[in-house]
Amino acid sequence: MSEIFKIRAVGDQGVLLELKDNVAVHAVAAAARERFGDQLTEIVPGHRTLLLVSPVERARPDFSVLATVAAAACGGAGNHPTDQPDASVITIPVRYDGEDLVAVAQALEVDRERVIELHCQAVYTVAFMGFAPGFPYLVGLPPELELSRRDAPRLEVPAGSVAVAAAYCGIYPRASPGGWNLLGRTNVTLFDPERERPALLAPGDRVRFEPA
Repeated sequence: MSEIFKIRAVGDQGVLLELKDNVAVHAVAAAARERFGDQLTEIVPGHRTLLLVSPVERARPDFSVLATVAAAACGGAGNHPTDQPDASVITIPVRYDGEDLVAVAQALEVDRERVIELHCQAVYTVAFMGFAPGFPYLVGLPPELELSRRDAPRLEVPAGSVAVAAAYCGIYPRASPGGWNLLGRTNVTLFDPERERPALLAPGDRVRFEPA
């Protein structure tokens, strides 16, 4: 198939669609839910991949029909999944007192207020979930805030820490090791197994941060 859409088998129940970018991933995921929703047991977006799982006892759907959706999504070069003004935005309050905030400001040669301003002015999209239950990988980070991971990861990052690394922003749902640059913390619960939807955020959700 074309470079924007490849399919390969994953076990006896799944297929992995390899796509050009995250915009295409979310467009194809939406189309898969609409067209094959009752035939699928799982739809798992990644950064440039989409895993579709269907019961082994059923005939596997013809996922190649989704190539048209992928091509259309990639045709809008420069578009970003955050460019959806009618979609709701989840606001996350943050106390900007992270251990790396000053170091980030120094690396960018700006003051800490400018770092906070840059971080809050963007609208992010949850590209995919990973690392730990409820941990969102958010795209949409201003280019000025794109920094490499810390040289020495921490053994324990506090729960609720809001951090950046490379082109991503993330929120640690619980205390865990981590090597991202910590900007602050939120008291919002990212993952609660007792909730109907345990993870607060899901792929495709839009997020904005504001000072607490």
